[in-house]
Amino acid sequence: MAATAFDLADIKRRMTAGVDVLKKDLAGLRTGRASVNLLDPITVEAYGGRSHLKELAGVSVPEPRMLQVSVYDRGLVVAVEKAIREANLGLNPMTEGATIRIKIPELTQERRKELVKAAHKYAEDQRVAVRHVRRDGMEVLKKLEKDGKIPLDQAKRDEANVQKATDEAIAEIDKALVTKEKEIMTV
Repeated sequence: MAATAFDLADIKRRMTAGVDVLKKDLAGLRTGRASVNLLDPITVEAYGGRSHLKELAGVSVPEPRMLQVSVYDRGLVVAVEKAIREANLGLNPMTEGATIRIKIPELTQERRKELVKAAHKYAEDQRVAVRHVRRDGMEVLKKLEKDGKIPLDQAKRDEANVQKATDEAIAEIDKALVTKEKEIMTV
């Protein structure tokens, strides 16, 4: 962010992006039931590079505890299966032609606690990111006020708005975390 202009909308956009990243990260955590989002973080070695699984295959949920991955190119079935196994999600894919079926196993209490810890780490990472955005905004305001480009009362109003946006983003992060924690711990 340039130190010559203050843009509250940009600060809010950057904070919202942090919340969105958290929601995407949390969607990838396994909760004991099938979800097409479970495989979102997986990348596959294909065509001389890495591609997201969802670009190479369709993912569906035929049963509550089963995922079905329909690979578009039959030549990539082995690579997709390997990527799923190596993703460290505790999944064991079974291949039938161009279709890969993945039974979602029950979560143990210990695994649930590990997933909650991971969710807390994701949330803390995004809280830190939001605080960095806040710090950037506050530094711009202090510089503008110090250089006489905005009056003190305007700087204070803008600082209050930045703090309000920060509080809202942190509250949204906390809310997403609590929701995911309940989802993971529900047997």
